[in-house]
Amino acid sequence: MNPQQDQLEALHEIRNIMDRSSRFISLSGLSGVFAGLSALGGAAVVKWYFSQQGINYYRDLGSHLTRENILFLLTIAVAVLILAFCTATYFTVRNTRKKNHRIWDSQSKRLLVNLAIPLATGGAFCAILLYHNILNLVAPAMLIFYGLALLNGSKYTLSDIRYLGIFEIVLGLLASVFVGYGLILWTVGFGMLHIVYGALVYFKYER
Repeated sequence: MNPQQDQLEALHEIRNIMDRSSRFISLSGLSGVFAGLSALGGAAVVKWYFSQQGINYYRDLGSHLTRENILFLLTIAVAVLILAFCTATYFTVRNTRKKNHRIWDSQSKRLLVNLAIPLATGGAFCAILLYHNILNLVAPAMLIFYGLALLNGSKYTLSDIRYLGIFEIVLGLLASVFVGYGLILWTVGFGMLHIVYGALVYFKYER
């Protein structure tokens, strides 16, 4: 091995050490894939449920939301959230141990805090929209605040997550304009984009 190669390897190792000291880089791409699959599964269940009532899942749902239907949607949303959180935790912990990194350190704490603030704000805002019966803007708000959370947290983890956040915000803004298609754009944002992002991260960093 020549001196130039030694220097390049040394620089690469220094960069890895700096990354580990400033960012949580053990997020697993499989977490994104399974989160997307969970969202698609939840959307399929909701579509089937409302099709039994003769309600168009993409255009008519906002005008047919009874108390019972809202409760059903919230139940599915919570189930999807729990499933996505559990799979994300499992694959991230597995990836962290594989790389011999620490799971709970200052970097992961900063990441969680910066994700939690926009997410909590978005959750409260969506609750306010539901309280005022402004149902058509709930899906756009979820996409926008989730995208902002990803952008806010991207400083402390893989930079690739920043692009996912930007796409989520764009979809949220589109859903705000084309309110009749809010749920299908929600499905694209939380389902398909997560799968694409997760697959790209997995093949880029974990293979």
